Amino acid sequence: MITTIRRFLCISSVLLTLILCAGCKALFDNSDGRPTIGLAVANQQADFFNFIRQAVQAAGEREGFRVVVADAKGDGDTQVSQIQNFITQEVDAIIYIPAGATAATVPVRDAKAAGIPIVTVDRNPEGAPGDTFIATDSVAAARQLGEYVVDITNGRGAVGVVQGQIGTTPEQARDQGFRDALSKAPGLPIVAQQASQQWSQSEGFDIATDMLQAHPEITVMFGRADALALGAAAAARAQNRPDIRVVGFDGDIAGLKAVADGQLAATITQQTYAMGRLAVKSAQDLIDKKPVPAEQLQKGVLTTRDNANLFLEQHP
Repeated sequence: MITTIRRFLCISSVLLTLILCAGCKALFDNSDGRPTIGLAVANQQADFFNFIRQAVQAAGEREGFRVVVADAKGDGDTQVSQIQNFITQEVDAIIYIPAGATAATVPVRDAKAAGIPIVTVDRNPEGAPGDTFIATDSVAAARQLGEYVVDITNGRGAVGVVQGQIGTTPEQARDQGFRDALSKAPGLPIVAQQASQQWSQSEGFDIATDMLQAHPEITVMFGRADALALGAAAAARAQNRPDIRVVGFDGDIAGLKAVADGQLAATITQQTYAMGRLAVKSAQDLIDKKPVPAEQLQKGVLTTRDNANLFLEQHP
């Protein structure tokens, strides 16, 4: 009896494996001859990543690619496995938006070892960059945002910063640009900063709440992503602080609406659809062995109440 049960379980396990493998093969089936791009997305819950995904899928279809999407849901280890699956299935190119800093280098090294071109978007792993890197010029954009803050405060006040994930390209670049601008306004120091883990609105609220309680002198808050800024703005309202100006970065739909209605003083709108289209073009050029710049930085647009509705109508 025990032997029979073991035999049944073994057969069931084999059948399940065959079914899963069949599913994988169907997912990567290229019987129609179309080349395949594997798109590794950090987290499809965020507008920023979703807009890039939509642009990649549309441009890929137009250019004759099959685009296979893997959503890491914010988990770096999951993403490593997903990209290893792309490599095993021998996709023609990979477009990679790293989910975090910890395991970000592994997929690039594995893809290059397998001879598969890899385009990194938004975040470029330190020590293992993609064949080309596409992102907003966050240093220049954050500098412009900082200059705007100096202008609307007359260079006086105190700043609290809700940081993004430490070690990621966007956090580092936005920090550099914003500090560059504030360095010219000694009357507007950064008095507190704390890092988030997932760039989420709930983190922004919790961090900003603690920060405002510890530093009631804060008059400006910079959430390094719109979600963080929205959380900070909610924390300011909860503490009855209408005097606090909050700025963000990304140009997400929720962020743009908050700028349009005055909850946020400003944000930076990133050209997400343009970045997605450029990623597909770069992947095609790399497949064709054409030269591609190591870095392709796009302009971020300072967005205030004056121009927020333009981007709500048509995101760049």
